[in-house]
Amino acid sequence: MWSDMIGNTIGLIALALGWRRSILTWPAQLLSGVILVGAYASAHLSGGVGKQLLVIGVAAWGWWQWNRGRQQAQDGSIAVRFATWKERGLLLTGAVLGTLAVGGLFTLYPSLSWSPWADAYIFVGTLVAMVAQARGLVEFWFAWLLVDLVGVPLAFNSGLAFSGLVYVIYFALVIWGMRDWWLRTRTAPALEGALS
Repeated sequence: MWSDMIGNTIGLIALALGWRRSILTWPAQLLSGVILVGAYASAHLSGGVGKQLLVIGVAAWGWWQWNRGRQQAQDGSIAVRFATWKERGLLLTGAVLGTLAVGGLFTLYPSLSWSPWADAYIFVGTLVAMVAQARGLVEFWFAWLLVDLVGVPLAFNSGLAFSGLVYVIYFALVIWGMRDWWLRTRTAPALEGALS
């Protein structure tokens, strides 16, 4: 319970820092991921554990990307932009194929997850969202919204009530963050592919 509460509180802070385009979002996501590995392991949600291990790895990569991207933006800030149609297609294809692969694995080995398809969807959706965030794509907010649609009921049904409540707060932060990034793309155009 404590690891669930502490890890998700740090995760909320990381999301708020991402909204503000602060480089500190990535070390906060790293720390949150480390703590939440324990919370998901105690609830026997292998997908959740795997998701947090991915969070740790992608957070390290995102930190590097944003450090590199900060020097490439015209005003010295993190460049944000909408994805190209090709990037959207790649993100969507990766999400579908990844969910099918992970869900299939969880179905073959039921001991890995009591809710294989929902767990797989959250696992892969989180990866897609973080990759899009690391690239400075506004679409990362949409990916988080889609993850929350499944994550909230799954957290409550898994006995992780604090996670469920945090996901509800995430939803509000995601809406505000999406609006902020969206407006930023209209007022200060970023370099195309600045974070590639």
